[in-house]
Amino acid sequence: VVIFSPSFLLMFLRVKENQPVEQKDPGWKLFGKVPLRESPLKDPKKIQKEYETKSGRAGSGNPTSPRQSVRKNLDFEPLSTTALILEDRPANLPAKPAEEAQKHRQQYEEMVAQVKKRELKEAQRRKKQLEDRCKLEESIGTAAQTWNQDILPNWSTVCTSRRVRDLWWQGIPPSVRGKVWSLAVGNDLNITHELYNICLSRAKEKWKSTATLFTETESEDVGSSDRESSLELIKLDISRTFPQLCIFQKGGPYHDVLHSILGAYTCYRPDVGYVQGMSFIAAVLILNLDTADAFIAFANLLNKPCQMAFFRVDHSLMLTYFAAFEVFFEENLPKLFAHFKKNNLTPDIYLIDWIFTLYSKSLPLDLACRVWDVFCRDGEEFLFRTALGLLRLYQDVLTSMDFIHMAQFLTRLPDLIPADQLFQHIAAIHMTSRNRKWAQRGCPVLKR
Repeated sequence: VVIFSPSFLLMFLRVKENQPVEQKDPGWKLFGKVPLRESPLKDPKKIQKEYETKSGRAGSGNPTSPRQSVRKNLDFEPLSTTALILEDRPANLPAKPAEEAQKHRQQYEEMVAQVKKRELKEAQRRKKQLEDRCKLEESIGTAAQTWNQDILPNWSTVCTSRRVRDLWWQGIPPSVRGKVWSLAVGNDLNITHELYNICLSRAKEKWKSTATLFTETESEDVGSSDRESSLELIKLDISRTFPQLCIFQKGGPYHDVLHSILGAYTCYRPDVGYVQGMSFIAAVLILNLDTADAFIAFANLLNKPCQMAFFRVDHSLMLTYFAAFEVFFEENLPKLFAHFKKNNLTPDIYLIDWIFTLYSKSLPLDLACRVWDVFCRDGEEFLFRTALGLLRLYQDVLTSMDFIHMAQFLTRLPDLIPADQLFQHIAAIHMTSRNRKWAQRGCPVLKR
């Protein structure tokens, strides 16, 4: 028995189509020659149409099935393999036995049914995606209208109401997010747009002089924090800020804006200077606020006790935060807490990066913004509550890991984190322990 592969047959058919020759030579079969059978080549689409007509699949009287309508929505109609399966073999090849032809016909029908089933399933999935997107856009539009018309004009009187807090938890619409953040963070430092411009002018002068000349004498006169806030370090960090967005890197639309805010802050707070991680916080604010307003919110955010403790690297205060965090860790997740203790995994290994960037580097950007929403409402407590929510979300995975894999997992969280699931786990975290709560002001010492 001679078996020809489909690829060989397809190639043979194409050659016969493109280069018709007069058939004078006798045909052949195994161990002998036979006369040629007259079998003119047909167009593959014509063959398929004939087959569908014979099998009752075509015709004006037959209603179009949902699966057939799905195929019409395809961007392209793939060339059917009917030409290879149902067409008689070329004249110079052995005839196909009836059993083999029937078998091929059944295989073809099964393949078509499977393809149509997949296409229908994919069409249903796309339809559901579109419906979900429309519902989400509609809810965001309704929420934005509520914030603009009812909440923002009456901010001082309604911002603490139960209704507003519930809307806040569900996420602030992007169109009003910047306004809400500015109002929630406040401006205790009384920074004005004019002060920002003054700080920016000083930063530009400093960069110009640093770029032209930076002698050893000058390096001895400036402090370590000032050296950290040099132009080169800021430039290096800007290139690492949300690289997947390509808007903060050199040549991007927000490169100079981010550079300006970070440089202005180093002149506003030379005692703090520039610290790695600040660029992510400033970048998130730039995406939601105008430049001067982003600088005002940036300076006020970094002036909060928790952020100041971390950015000034106050070790004793940082240890106090970690100790308070572990109290609630043990209270909410005793099994995972014991596993961490057994493997000597301390909070500083994963918390520092989370707190430094307010989760903007560790979480997907849209999810990080939603964390920021509630952080602006609840303060530093929510940062540690979010950490516990993440640990609760992945506790089953973490309890099966050793020290190395846990540290790697927590310092590089999954790219896809379901927002609703995370916030469900955050909501399940209780920030009370033996009648003690998180102290929101000054120092995180637990209070009764």
